[in-house]
Amino acid sequence: MIRQLLTKFKYRKILLALADAFIIVIAALITNFLLVPLSFFLSREDLIVSMIVNVICGLLSLTAFGAYNKLWRYFHTKDYLSCIFGVVTGVLVSSLLTKLLAGHFPLAYTVLHCCVVIIGICLFRFIFRTAFIDLVSLGRREASMQPTLIIGGGQACRAMLREIRNAQKSPYQNGNAMTQIDPVCILDDDRAKIGREIEGVQIVGTTAELARFVEESHPVQIIFCIPSCPEQERSAILAQCLKTGLPVKVIPLLGNVLFEEAHTTLLGQVRDIRVEDLLGREPVTFDMENIRHFISGKVCMVTGGGGSIGSELVRQIARYAPAQIIIVDIYENNAYEIQQELRMEYGDSLNLVTLIASVRDYYRMNQIFSRYKPQIVFHAAAHKHVPLMEAAPMEAIKNNVLGTFHTATLAQFHNAEKFVMISTDKAVNPTNVMGASKRCCEMIVQYLAQQQEGQTEFVTTRFGNVLGSNGSVIPLFRRQIEKGGPVTVTHPDVTRYFMTIPEAVSLVMEAAAIAHGGEIFVLDMGKPVRIVTLAENLIRMYGKVPNQDIEIRFTGLRPGEKIREELLMNEEGLQKTSNKLIFIGQQIDIDPDRFIHDLRRLKDAAIENDEQLAVEMLHEIVPAFVTPEEFNAKNTPAS
Repeated sequence: MIRQLLTKFKYRKILLALADAFIIVIAALITNFLLVPLSFFLSREDLIVSMIVNVICGLLSLTAFGAYNKLWRYFHTKDYLSCIFGVVTGVLVSSLLTKLLAGHFPLAYTVLHCCVVIIGICLFRFIFRTAFIDLVSLGRREASMQPTLIIGGGQACRAMLREIRNAQKSPYQNGNAMTQIDPVCILDDDRAKIGREIEGVQIVGTTAELARFVEESHPVQIIFCIPSCPEQERSAILAQCLKTGLPVKVIPLLGNVLFEEAHTTLLGQVRDIRVEDLLGREPVTFDMENIRHFISGKVCMVTGGGGSIGSELVRQIARYAPAQIIIVDIYENNAYEIQQELRMEYGDSLNLVTLIASVRDYYRMNQIFSRYKPQIVFHAAAHKHVPLMEAAPMEAIKNNVLGTFHTATLAQFHNAEKFVMISTDKAVNPTNVMGASKRCCEMIVQYLAQQQEGQTEFVTTRFGNVLGSNGSVIPLFRRQIEKGGPVTVTHPDVTRYFMTIPEAVSLVMEAAAIAHGGEIFVLDMGKPVRIVTLAENLIRMYGKVPNQDIEIRFTGLRPGEKIREELLMNEEGLQKTSNKLIFIGQQIDIDPDRFIHDLRRLKDAAIENDEQLAVEMLHEIVPAFVTPEEFNAKNTPAS
């Protein structure tokens, strides 16, 4: 019962006011005793009147100056000043009233009494803060309790704290994670809220003071509880939380909070912080009905369907009731994994065909098109690893360029409704064979769209890096951190665009749904992210300190690597679409005769494994293809 009273701020206010009243009375007795030798003391009757008036005026003045608006443990310099101003004002007012009531009133008594009260009230708070509160906290926190600092003092915080209190009161919740959370304080950047309490927990300061309150309140974790926070602000605060070295949990973005079935509680949706929380990008929204109309009842084929992008395409296509999904992949293990995943989720309700085939093999691909007659083709099959393709340029050309040409022309021949190629930001002003080969693929799709033969609409979608994809930097960083480091970054100034795989695929599907043929859709990836900052934040997510616990080592740019990536060619403009994150880059016309002639020479060089001629032809077909040294010399920030 006493513990419950202490946790209620209104009772703490009463206790503190009673303590102040006691101090004022004792201070009056001490002052009068000290003034006896000087003959400035008060008579017994005057002393009683003075104590009563001083207590009333003092408490009212302290309340007016905000001396009771802070938790005791969080009293600091400015809060002690509010106590001093409150005491001085209260003593002056009470002295005037006492003089009116009792007649003569010694000035020496007023001055000395004011000093003693100030010392007593400030000393009481200091001792209480450093001793009693710590003892009470230690006594009430069992070993299983987790002192928690909460960021955000809004409605989500109130709902979560209410859930915690209800769970702790329930006799059936022992061992529940909610009952083990012990909220110690709340931080909110709205200064007007400071001093208020939510479900018995006080808002004590702003996020700018995070480090100080972590040091003073000793939480073992932080919960970020602002689901409606703008992404830029959200990522900045979360990065600041990570610097404390404490585990950080987050409430999902407002659009992702669920209120049905098993997700009826807000606290049940609290999760660990993820890398994507630190990107500072607005959440992706898309038109589900538009995509449903595009996919529903259609035969959809995904090349590279076992890869990172391809498998997510397959997952999302399956949600929109397609007539059939055809997975085409050369790597049997990946194809098998996504096949089993979909069979477990959908059973016989999903018409799924998984085929092992290479897009290089024109006759095998023709066989697949002839048999299954896909209406929508998503072409995700490609070699994407920059340094490996620099060492084996023939493979990039055979798989990316020839594979795209085979698949696209077969889609046209077999009257597919739409052909969607997945491109990359590395195709923009490429500095490596992989990027140049993908740029050549974009030109193939653009060429076929301009021929206007058959009914197939040809579309290209271009985006940057995706978090967690095969060969991406995040899984590598995780393995390096788990082994104790070092974490290897190629260059301190390297920046990249990032997006989650589901976000990228959702935008690809919406772009495909609104396409009419010939467009290159550019996905808005937000602001580029410094890779070294990504590495530092990931290290902090493991509870480590960058360059103390885990070394970050710069290894130098890899073959063909850019300092920074781009999403738009110089010759492209940007045209808005119905989705603010999808733009159309208008391409220049392609000379069909010259392009096909050059493409045939590139194909012959690749088949004959004439590396020098093949790379020369890539440079001729893609005039923007330059060496990384040329590009980086112009784009490296000045030191």
